[in-house]
Amino acid sequence: MVVVPMAVLALAGAGSTKPLSPPEAAVSAQAEDTITHVYMRNVDFFIDPQIPLHIRRLNGTMRAKTGGPVVFDDKTTFIIHLDAAEVGLTGPGLSLLLNKYVFNYPGAPIKRLTASTLGTHVVLKGTLHKVTDLPFTITSSVSVTSDGKIRVHPIRTEILGLHVDQLMNGLGLALDKIIDLRKAKGASVKGNDILLDPNAILPPPTMEGTITAVRVEGNEIIQDFGGSPQTAILPDSSPANYIFFKGGSIKFGKLLMSDAELEIVDLDPVDPFRFDIAKYLPQLVAGYSRSFASGGLEAFMRDLDKIGKQAENPLTGH
Repeated sequence: MVVVPMAVLALAGAGSTKPLSPPEAAVSAQAEDTITHVYMRNVDFFIDPQIPLHIRRLNGTMRAKTGGPVVFDDKTTFIIHLDAAEVGLTGPGLSLLLNKYVFNYPGAPIKRLTASTLGTHVVLKGTLHKVTDLPFTITSSVSVTSDGKIRVHPIRTEILGLHVDQLMNGLGLALDKIIDLRKAKGASVKGNDILLDPNAILPPPTMEGTITAVRVEGNEIIQDFGGSPQTAILPDSSPANYIFFKGGSIKFGKLLMSDAELEIVDLDPVDPFRFDIAKYLPQLVAGYSRSFASGGLEAFMRDLDKIGKQAENPLTGH
């Protein structure tokens, strides 16, 4: 049931000759209610049991694909839109993502990929299937294309341990003449460049945004989305690692929160908050919560890999 405040009914007809009828106003209120603002800081957000996205910062919105509340219990039903974000992915995480989701189809020309970082470059090692399996190593630079793809540009290519860039150039062979990626999920090849669509290569929940830059820092490939982040006004401003949901309707377990105000806080802030939305309930059960005077909720959660370990509850002292 949608409860429509009297103010909505009074103002719904502003700019028109007659106010909306109650059913029309209810539909309008419900449409507005599907948007929830989300803020994250220093969160390892697991998109797969083995693949965390290291979210340094994220400002965005969440919405259900078919309207209504955002339901945490089914991550295939909602979309996270990145207004501004800085997101890192390690070499091992990228390796699993490519093998499990991007190139995991019958007849894939690239198999057994491993990714690592080397200075400002990304190194891809794997097997190229052309009649027989050929081991390869590609050292690449990374950049962003004008249409929002991640360009992986080879600067050194080795096949069977041999440096073959000059040979390929001499024979007029580009990478797109050697491999066919038409069946790959979110990947394509153009000339010698492999192009990855950051909005298509990830498993649920669906994430969308405009990538503006990509770079290598240490052992992570860092992706920047959108513009400058806005500072969230938190009910509890003390945590360093958090996820904060504001507005709209969200549902988790048996709880439905309208005009949401939910701040999820890391119980152990010495390292990033390791959070898996597909396994949030055990993390929630392992922690505790308290209510704000506004009626919102603050949930203190354990890191995914620390469930079962004891930590002091500051509300009880033990």
